[in-house]
Amino acid sequence: MSVNVVEVLKECEALLEGHFLLSSGKHSNKYCQCAKLMQYPDKTEKVVAIVAHKVKDLGIDLVVGPAMGGITAAYELGRQLNKRAIFTERENNVMTLRRGFEIKPGERILIMEDVVTTGKSSMETAKILEQYGGKVIGIGCIVDRKVSQIELPIYSAVELIFDTYNEDNCILCKNGSKPIKPGSRKFD
Repeated sequence: MSVNVVEVLKECEALLEGHFLLSSGKHSNKYCQCAKLMQYPDKTEKVVAIVAHKVKDLGIDLVVGPAMGGITAAYELGRQLNKRAIFTERENNVMTLRRGFEIKPGERILIMEDVVTTGKSSMETAKILEQYGGKVIGIGCIVDRKVSQIELPIYSAVELIFDTYNEDNCILCKNGSKPIKPGSRKFD
């Protein structure tokens, strides 16, 4: 079964065009809103299956998704791998493990995201999981934006490269456009 992830994202209207203010502070003319994909369980299943195939032999014990975007993606990957799936979330803008979720010492963990751009949420999640004794072995994601300098292996369904600009040299701003802030993460 071959899945064209870009076409699926377009069908779901998850690939957006416009003027966006990213969590990194940079501007872009494109944005991937995977929540639009994940409203369709059948399509999400097919896209996440690509990641599941890549990670099935890694000896994963647990899948962890950073809230918000990683929750559904982690659940679906855990379902496909028949592994426990939990999530981290921000409390006072700090990534935490709550809701009675536990990490067993030495547990092999794959972090699962919707989109990896800078890797900030993934690395904050890895830090908290390792503090609890977990061993983070990689990061799975639906979309890898190929921007991060993460040293962990990344297993993605698709790699997408979008143009990004600093505010002071943003061609979209220079054309009079104002950026909108999508996503759930607040600026630090």
